[in-house]
Amino acid sequence: MRHTPTETVSLARARRLALAAQGLAGVRPAPTRAAVVRTVERLGLLQVDSVNILARAHRLPLQARLGAYATGDLDRLSQRAPRRLVECWAHEASFVPPEVYHDLAWWRELQRERRWARERIERHPGLSDEVLAVVRDRGASTAREIEDALGAERPGGGWWNHSAAKRMVELLFILGDLTSAGRTSAFERRYDLPERVVPPRPTSLGGIPDEDPAEAQRRLVLRSARAHGIATAACLRDYYRLRADVVAPAIDRLVEEGELRPVTVPGWGLAYLAAGAREPRVAHGRALLAPFDPLIFERSRLLALFGMHYRIGIYTPAPQRTHGYYVLPFLLGSELVARVDLKADRATGRLLVREAHLEAVPQQRTARERSAWPSPSTIAHELRGELEVMAGWLGLGDVVVGHEGRGDLLPALG
Repeated sequence: MRHTPTETVSLARARRLALAAQGLAGVRPAPTRAAVVRTVERLGLLQVDSVNILARAHRLPLQARLGAYATGDLDRLSQRAPRRLVECWAHEASFVPPEVYHDLAWWRELQRERRWARERIERHPGLSDEVLAVVRDRGASTAREIEDALGAERPGGGWWNHSAAKRMVELLFILGDLTSAGRTSAFERRYDLPERVVPPRPTSLGGIPDEDPAEAQRRLVLRSARAHGIATAACLRDYYRLRADVVAPAIDRLVEEGELRPVTVPGWGLAYLAAGAREPRVAHGRALLAPFDPLIFERSRLLALFGMHYRIGIYTPAPQRTHGYYVLPFLLGSELVARVDLKADRATGRLLVREAHLEAVPQQRTARERSAWPSPSTIAHELRGELEVMAGWLGLGDVVVGHEGRGDLLPALG
């Protein structure tokens, strides 16, 4: 269905709506356990990544929104019953609320019919049952422990050259026959049976496992819309990595129900405003945003709303990196005004600032917005304060600016 926009929303308004929906527009709340739970529910997912040069990826979005929260509070949500977070494939590997896990059941069943999944199971008859039997008997186990129990031979040749047992474990995780009971200190998944980990489907979701997939898809798109505040159809697809043919009918229903309102955003086109989305008159955010933060992980949205072209350095060959290796955009007010390359040097207890770059004022900004853009000295002062918050949260004593590094903001930070 083609939707007719009801109004035009300026880019400035769209940014405030997006920041408010993500919990980044105002003064941080006290970093209590309850605030951690509320933030997890607000975001609806925390992407997982193994890179630990600063901190694990799923921990950083909460730091941006809460400051020096206790990471143990987040760990408890995903590792102790009744769990408020479950790991599964959503936006890549992610921690999601149990309701989202249940709403993705139809997606997991679709994967079961994929050719690659069938071929992997057929190539090793009986192996999936053997893996499940090990976990059923042993309880939560790492892939390595499962391999040992099966007497699997581990091939050499590097990180990606896995045994058949390891590959089967990963497949069963994607299909939902296994889930994760948590992670070890080395960040290995501890695989277990879903019935021993995932809280039962809430009665508000129908209470039955074979619920109409269209209802689950509608809820996923609505949750995505509320997490965005304002979003294009592409944004709504990307949050939980849903296909266009799944999202389009869900959008139609949500528009008809009044949950989404079609609007136009100059330079961005047709977008959808979530009903009840909070719109502050002024945004007061200050945060360092990790590469996998939900505000920025959809790069075309980031470019359209904030004018920032972002390419993650960890996947880019060193000679082609423009701003460093692990680069975090710096949010100040309603704009992304700088980016810094950070490393937690745990051996020496220091937070290293290896690069720091001012962001040019985007061309889409009005004359008034350009005049209100913070000065380099203001940016440096506020960024220094946020770096100290980050260092304190990480348990590091000093923020050290590497003057031998690159970036026009380094001198002012030092």
